[in-house]
Amino acid sequence: MPINSLVVLIGVLIALTLAYRLYGRFLARHFGADFNRRTPAHTQYDGVDFVPAKNWMVLFGHHFSSICGAGPIIGPVLACAYWGWGPSLLWLLIGAIWMGAVSDFASLFVSVRSQGSSIAEIAKPEISARARLFFSIFIWISIILVIAVFAIFAAKTLTAEPSTVVPSVGLIPTAMLIGWLFYAKNVGMKSGTAIGLSLLALLLWTGNQIPLQLPGLFGLDALTLWIILLLFYCFIASVLPVQYLLQPRDYLASYVLFGSIAIGIIGIVIVRPEMQPEIFRAYQPLDWPQAGPLWPMLFVTIACGAISGFHSLVSSGTTCKQLDSERHACRIGYGGMLLECLVGVLVLICVSAAMSGSQLAQVLKEGGPIAAYSEGYGSLTRLLLSGYGKPFAVLALNAFLLTTLDSATRIARYLTSELFGIKNMYTATALVVIAAGALALTGKWNLLWPAFGAANQLIAGLSLLVVSCWLLKRGKAVWHTLIPAGIMLITTLAALAYQCRQTMHASPPNYFIAAVAAMLIVVAVIVFLEALNTLRKRKRGQRSF
Repeated sequence: MPINSLVVLIGVLIALTLAYRLYGRFLARHFGADFNRRTPAHTQYDGVDFVPAKNWMVLFGHHFSSICGAGPIIGPVLACAYWGWGPSLLWLLIGAIWMGAVSDFASLFVSVRSQGSSIAEIAKPEISARARLFFSIFIWISIILVIAVFAIFAAKTLTAEPSTVVPSVGLIPTAMLIGWLFYAKNVGMKSGTAIGLSLLALLLWTGNQIPLQLPGLFGLDALTLWIILLLFYCFIASVLPVQYLLQPRDYLASYVLFGSIAIGIIGIVIVRPEMQPEIFRAYQPLDWPQAGPLWPMLFVTIACGAISGFHSLVSSGTTCKQLDSERHACRIGYGGMLLECLVGVLVLICVSAAMSGSQLAQVLKEGGPIAAYSEGYGSLTRLLLSGYGKPFAVLALNAFLLTTLDSATRIARYLTSELFGIKNMYTATALVVIAAGALALTGKWNLLWPAFGAANQLIAGLSLLVVSCWLLKRGKAVWHTLIPAGIMLITTLAALAYQCRQTMHASPPNYFIAAVAAMLIVVAVIVFLEALNTLRKRKRGQRSF
């Protein structure tokens, strides 16, 4: 029997609302959120990184924009094509409610209680120095890869959609103006937001009227020039005080993202398309040889939207340093992940209700997952946006990419300082940008990217292990973090083993990816054994887990 997409959407909204009100608030109580306790944004205020957000919505905008990159779009599109929308939807809901949102909130809270230290740095006192070293190196390499790949993706969207250039670039000085009004002139939230959104609307209109193409210069094509310019922007954004660019930019960009979600929901309510009958697709290696079996590959294909290790890096990287009160930790950490889950569900509806399985496969082969999403979004919102639905979807995606890009660079700068002892922020940022640029401009990122999905989920599992050790040290139950950690570690190790085997038997064999997968398995096992040893020691003398 055909299922109406509106029924699916309503069911998802009810499930996410109940999860936040019941489980999210339970976690806040269990972790011991103290609304009167001063956060690192106040106790370690430095005017650059540690700065309390003017309002919790400003920080929510930064956090949500940073975690919601291309992942919740690309992952669900591919998973829907490979295995059908049914298992993809189930994993999004189960993963987000019981694992992803828990990981995001827990990483944020524990980092706030650890004076704003990253989740990797927290591994040292909670597990061991060895675990911290391996975890830090692993995270550093992963986040450099994220910066390189997202710079390429953002450059491609700016090149392919010239109408997005003016709003994307113009948002930078607009954000700096709003940051100055908020923090230097103490302008109220409503007035500042109204000014910012008015300027943003003007930028969107101008971009549509005057699309800009970057010409090739100095023998470099437009794509290469955009990559260089974006990395230069990342350097500037990483060293400027958060309140004057990163925070207000992400806050304003979040309204584009919120707008795309709201318009998508209204489109579904109006059109009410039926989900295509392919609720489940059996593994067909001839159709999708890169897909693999549903378990474990579905669970690493859909990361953002269900559970993502990168989120824990944002929570314990930039967000924890701007949190004004522990009162807001659940809203931002747990609630932000649930909203990203909703984005993933909307993407699923776009590609499974707006087109058939054969149409989706054709669009994927011709234009990739971003083209499939924008095509579906344009179809669902045609009555609202006419022919502008597709470019608006690309604009929203670019907003996701750019906000993730500048936040990732700042987080990488923190990790570089912690890992290599480089205290000068300009030197640390330069090292990050040069490393990411080398991967992006030489094309070497292609060698590492196939293993990133599993690596990202591995970070999530290991982060939950660190949190479990932190909880047990304080005599608190750990089942709600340790069980998800175990599930993700087993799943990720299985996915890495599968990738290792497949690449070794490919024609021709890809020994590099096989070696990377094997190395990640070794790192995971080392950190897991160190954490297990710590958990056993702390378990002794305690009555309950």
